[in-house]
Amino acid sequence: MTVRRYLIAGNWKMHCRQSDGAALAADLAARVGPVADPRFDLLLCPPATIVATISQAVSGSAVSVGGQDCHAQAQGAHTGDIAADMLADVGAGWVIVGHSERRTNHAESNAMVRGKAAAVLRAGLAAIVCVGETEAERDAGQAEQVVAAQLKGSIPDGAAATNTVIAYEPVWAIGTGRTPTLADIAAMHAMIRARLSGLVADPDAVRILYGGSVKPSNAAEILGLPDVDGALVGGASLKADDFWAIAQACP
Repeated sequence: MTVRRYLIAGNWKMHCRQSDGAALAADLAARVGPVADPRFDLLLCPPATIVATISQAVSGSAVSVGGQDCHAQAQGAHTGDIAADMLADVGAGWVIVGHSERRTNHAESNAMVRGKAAAVLRAGLAAIVCVGETEAERDAGQAEQVVAAQLKGSIPDGAAATNTVIAYEPVWAIGTGRTPTLADIAAMHAMIRARLSGLVADPDAVRILYGGSVKPSNAAEILGLPDVDGALVGGASLKADDFWAIAQACP
């Protein structure tokens, strides 16, 4: 049986400025210390404007830092965009791509997400590739079909457990306080695990995160499910006590 280390990733979205972001990051860095907990890795993904600040705030600790998005190209005439190696230049080791808010609000297709993920890997960073269905798609019985298509279309060549993580986020559960049943989560993660064969070099070792209103009160039961290898946390990652409680819920 493959043993996968949990990853607890905080997506700060469009929250925090330098002062409050640095204070939050420093608090978490002090709790983690210089050596990672044997159960989990902790990752913070702040807005691009403060990636450098957060990298400095967690320096000397085992906390990692990532970006929330990047462009598919390394440079060029792309006003307002940011390249993966620019994020690396200011201390990021990870980049989230294909988050549902990007797919929905910016009309990002699977091909676009794949291009961004490929750019992340070229920059020597690790990609968190997000997939997930809408409420309408789930109600229509298309949830697994949609997620399988996103996986196939979004994972780039060269993806492996060392540089790629999958995050399953039922779109209708993000920030709503709703979560699928434990059986629903387990079934989707099992399907994702099975579909990774042929898409990544070592499918059994790839970590699959759950994201969708994860909080201290439900973290333990979600993280205890088969093939759930961590969490992509939104709102709860903005409160040090809550985010730390989620991490501590790792078995």
